Amino acid sequence: MTDRKIVGAHYGITDWLLQRLTALVMAGYTLLVLAIVLWQGGLDFTLWTALFGNGAFKLATFLFMVALLYHAWIGVRDIYMDYVKPVGARLALQTLSVLALVGYLGWTLAILWGGK
Repeated sequence: MTDRKIVGAHYGITDWLLQRLTALVMAGYTLLVLAIVLWQGGLDFTLWTALFGNGAFKLATFLFMVALLYHAWIGVRDIYMDYVKPVGARLALQTLSVLALVGYLGWTLAILWGGK
């Protein structure tokens, strides 16, 4: 019999499911944009500005970015936990990753609702 020593956080199935859910959100948004482009016969500046002039599309884009960033966080965190063994180095990498992802989210807000 194997003696299992359980240490650290217990992510497991919850994060696996959340990563799949975020993938579905991203796929849905991609299909929405593809459908709009195909329905309109192409993408030009006029359609682009009309899309992002719509508050619902901005919200959908923001939700896409939240899903993308959380999806990325789960993946990067798991890579760090699997391959970076020194705790200090792993913590530093995770901190830098979180700061970058939060910065990207702020940048998204500035682009979508920042004004001129």
